[in-house]
Amino acid sequence: VLAVLGDRGWLRELFSDLRRLARLALAAMLIAVNWVVWVFAVTHGRAVEGALGYFLCPLATVALGVGVLRERLRRPQWLALALGTVAVVMLTVAYGHPPWLALTLAGTFSAYGFCKKHIDIGATRSLAGETALLTPLAILTMAFLLARGEAEFGQGGVRMSVLLAGTGIVTVVPLILFATAATRIPLSALGLLQYLTPVTQFVLAVFVFDEVMSPEQWFGFALVWAALALLSIDAVVGLRRPPAPI
Repeated sequence: VLAVLGDRGWLRELFSDLRRLARLALAAMLIAVNWVVWVFAVTHGRAVEGALGYFLCPLATVALGVGVLRERLRRPQWLALALGTVAVVMLTVAYGHPPWLALTLAGTFSAYGFCKKHIDIGATRSLAGETALLTPLAILTMAFLLARGEAEFGQGGVRMSVLLAGTGIVTVVPLILFATAATRIPLSALGLLQYLTPVTQFVLAVFVFDEVMSPEQWFGFALVWAALALLSIDAVVGLRRPPAPI
């Protein structure tokens, strides 16, 4: 995409700032861990827990703001965090252990967003930089799997290879569109649109992959949804509230 647009100086600009490069490398590792954990969830019958991780992302982002940036929260935000904490406790009881998979997804993606917020380059350049930094690791992993005879890409047939390559496209396009939309639509609308991803994942897990939900899991998810509703209402009210006089 960058080549078609005639943007050939992005690599030089990227490597000219070592601090930015370090932040981009950290972001790349965070999103790589996030992707691997999500793929593991889908392929091991734990897509419901994976969806929970993305439902928890807004709460994890708020917690990150408090813990790292020392932001002050309003009462609805504190209540949302409390509900989210109770939900994690409930789901720990339901699963018999803490929902580590969901917590890892929420933690890595919220930290990824935090890193991206402090990287001052365009959406396409940023994503290209992340991909470039991860490519050597991906090649080494592929070589290792090929040597062990465990690779699917290139050995699982043409259909499998096309499907695997296609997942790259359906991953990259939404990320670029999201980064572009972030500067063009109201923040409240953007926040609500982010819930479409875990909702779709949850529907697929329950109604397509036929994963079973226990009553305790339903209750835990209900608490998370209530927390997200509080955050959404508070965000909309905050945007409509007139600015304080100087």
